[in-house]
Amino acid sequence: MENAEQIALRGMIDKYRSKKRLFELFLTNVQADFASSPALNTGVPSIIHSTKSRLKDEGHLEKKIIRKISEGRNITQDNLFSEITDLAGIRILHLHQNQFSGVHKFIMKKVSARHWKLLEKPIAYTWDPESVEYFKTFKLRTSIKPSYYTSVHYLVSPANDEDNVCCEIQVRTLFEEAWGEIDHSINYPEKTDQAATVEQLRVLSKLVSTGSRLADAIFKIHEAK
Repeated sequence: MENAEQIALRGMIDKYRSKKRLFELFLTNVQADFASSPALNTGVPSIIHSTKSRLKDEGHLEKKIIRKISEGRNITQDNLFSEITDLAGIRILHLHQNQFSGVHKFIMKKVSARHWKLLEKPIAYTWDPESVEYFKTFKLRTSIKPSYYTSVHYLVSPANDEDNVCCEIQVRTLFEEAWGEIDHSINYPEKTDQAATVEQLRVLSKLVSTGSRLADAIFKIHEAK
């Protein structure tokens, strides 16, 4: 027999399942908007190198809810979609940091045209002081994660949304994506407890930042010809 916690958890998964198609449709539309933008997809190199998208698997959602509740979060069927906001996600990858401005401009234009609306102020996760100053020029919030995770996050929904559907847009360089894939392999779904691994990931994050900055310098020199 199921206990109250199991019944509540099953109810939340059922609620997500009932609206999963709406999340999928909005995710498809967001991806199509990025793919159909000439400004983002022409030139050498184009601003967008590649994209990745996904809907959260129901099993992964269940584990995330259990983890969040164990951390003290009160998650219910009523607040599920406001507490768990990465059910649909797309990652926009670009070669070097200076290309970020084009992606940011595109997103904010979609918001100002009332195609999308922002559900919260965008945030740039970065440990690098120079990157903090760079992202502040776009009036973005900045935050440092203990893991040295680096990415810019936007949470958008359809402008006329009444179904609590949203999509998380992550924007990062290819260097940062490589770090993220390595970190994800080691720290998901359970975080590593090996101090040496944690420290090496931080060192790698610093190397990634150096690589991104060097790529910027290379393209500045190349484009100055």
